[in-house]
Amino acid sequence: MSSRYSLGGYLAGATSARVGDEMSGPALLLVGLAATGSVTTASVLLTALTATAALGGPVLGALLDRSARPGRVLALTLAGYATGLAIVLTSVGHLPVAVVALVAALTGLLNPAVAGGWTAQLPRVVPSERFGRANGLDALTFGAASPAGPALAGLVATAAGAPTAMIVAIVAVAASAPAAIRLPPPGAQRGKRGVLRTELATGFRAIVTNRPLLRATSTSMVSFAGVGMFIVCAPLLGEQRFGSANTGALLLAALAAAAVSANAVLARKPGLLRPGTMLLGSTVLLCAGLLLTALTTSPVIVVGAVLLAGIGEGPQLTALFAIRHQHAPDGMRAQIFTTGASLKIAGFAAGTAVAGPLAAMSLPACLAVAAGFEALAALLFLCLPDTRRGRNERPRRPSPERAV
Repeated sequence: MSSRYSLGGYLAGATSARVGDEMSGPALLLVGLAATGSVTTASVLLTALTATAALGGPVLGALLDRSARPGRVLALTLAGYATGLAIVLTSVGHLPVAVVALVAALTGLLNPAVAGGWTAQLPRVVPSERFGRANGLDALTFGAASPAGPALAGLVATAAGAPTAMIVAIVAVAASAPAAIRLPPPGAQRGKRGVLRTELATGFRAIVTNRPLLRATSTSMVSFAGVGMFIVCAPLLGEQRFGSANTGALLLAALAAAAVSANAVLARKPGLLRPGTMLLGSTVLLCAGLLLTALTTSPVIVVGAVLLAGIGEGPQLTALFAIRHQHAPDGMRAQIFTTGASLKIAGFAAGTAVAGPLAAMSLPACLAVAAGFEALAALLFLCLPDTRRGRNERPRRPSPERAV
């Protein structure tokens, strides 16, 4: 851990990268629609950008774990992601859709490093006694960016056009690279690394065979499918309940505000709830909030339901990060985080794919299915009990010396 690198610098870099990342998908959707006039083409580009993340995450994580200077690898990945987005932006409407989709797919391979690549470095930035609060703040930036990014993309596109929204996303991602390159290196000397393919298989086995990691990963992946469905539904929800599709962006902003507020409380009291209890409880709150939006036509109740979902969405991420930090095997922390991020993105992509045609047929039905995904996620959590640890045993906190 380097005394010259502050938590504030880490949070600034991570926030910039995550806001830009969360803006990039919706902005690309709007750019594709504006340039081609085809909803199908726009959705193809968005799917291409998100679908390949599941392939890139494990490899990026393994490379970060193997590197003596993971900050440089992360900075290079962020620069590559921003460059890929810029190429896509300048190519839409000028090159064949298949070519642009290929560039978007290659760019999407780098996406998991934006989220998991940052968080895996956190134990090197703060001492173990302050890690609980730092983890809460880290999750707060992620939880705020997740719904705020799409909302910001919509607002910028409305005010200045879809290409401008994409440019803002690209600049935000690229601006985080300087903070990444200065991340502290590993404190301990690394031993000789094995074959990359073998390390990838070992990383997947670590998630599957470690019950807390498997439970948290499965729960978050299914839950994120429901979140993806809600984001697709937001414009329609705004139009049908408030008379304007633009209100959907404000609903996402309300979701973000509730998530940030909940995580701010947890950051001040990091030991308030155990991570497993928090993960289950937050998923239940998400389920309740989404179900309530499906059952009501009252604008006031809709706002309350969205705030309830946000109160669940923020702590869910805090709990997920805490569990990964506690149970990630030494030498594989970055791989665990980026692989987990890949699976969450895959869940999100599946949710958005289902939500498009379903919401067009029936908005309440789509929201109810989204709530069903949250219920399924909670059920998965309960069906995968942590048999390795007693209820009263506190899991270890990661330390910079033990971190990869």
